[in-house]
Amino acid sequence: MNKITIQLSFPADEVGNGILDEDKLDNSKFNLGSSFTEKEYNEYFGDWIHPFTGINMVKFYKELCEKENCKTEFIFSNNPLEILKYTNNVINCDIHTREKTKKMLKNYNANVYSLVDILNKPINNSGFNPEYGLLGSNKSTEEKLKLFPKTGNVLVHKIQDLLKEKTGKKIEVMVYGDGAFKDPVGKIWELADPVVSPAFTDGLIGTPNEIKLKYVADNKYASLTGNDLKKAIINEIKEKQNNLVGQNISLGTTPRRITDLVGSLCDLTSGSGDKGTPVVLIQGYFDNLSNE
Repeated sequence: MNKITIQLSFPADEVGNGILDEDKLDNSKFNLGSSFTEKEYNEYFGDWIHPFTGINMVKFYKELCEKENCKTEFIFSNNPLEILKYTNNVINCDIHTREKTKKMLKNYNANVYSLVDILNKPINNSGFNPEYGLLGSNKSTEEKLKLFPKTGNVLVHKIQDLLKEKTGKKIEVMVYGDGAFKDPVGKIWELADPVVSPAFTDGLIGTPNEIKLKYVADNKYASLTGNDLKKAIINEIKEKQNNLVGQNISLGTTPRRITDLVGSLCDLTSGSGDKGTPVVLIQGYFDNLSNE
């Protein structure tokens, strides 16, 4: 392309990477419903540097495009339809809201593609991912991307079978990428992949079914202490129903899928830096207080 228009949401992107100082935003003429130009961004917020990466993302994206001899115009808005004032040919690059955004733009007759529509089939013998396209990809070299894995289900079941053969134990296996948690300082919501786990064995399907120990201790067994309280809670766990959804006894427990919880635990352990941890072994995750 000779020129592209890039629309960025603010004060941060979809996964929490900031592009401006929120205090300055609060004291400016703009609010979250505003739209403004690149010139206005530079005037009010252009000195922004991300506290962790040390990068101004607007400047970074601009330099990337200019290296490819492509002129770039930035606009800033939290309304996806704002881009249609500049072009009718759109690639919507959001991850978890991509279907809603694409539908919204199509309703206004935009010629729109999502990242899932790019490289979802091979081009000149290239790699591809039929389900996610470019979503979940990572930079491999200056000219290559490493796509999200597409044969993980074969892999996890093969590993499970090999482990059963060698150990006699049925061990659940998952492939994980980003965990799903939010950093309290940088405000980054870690999940930049389309899912935490693209492949996992059947024992990891579902959500936890747990009672809230503090609720039980403070209400049902408020008169008990010490070993008497412990015994009562252990018995409560043993006799709990198979589905506690919507009941007070489970309120405050984490309502998330097991794969998201375990994948987040793995990602916090291994990271993607220099730890070099290809495998994380988790033991006792499905145990509870009532297990001997």
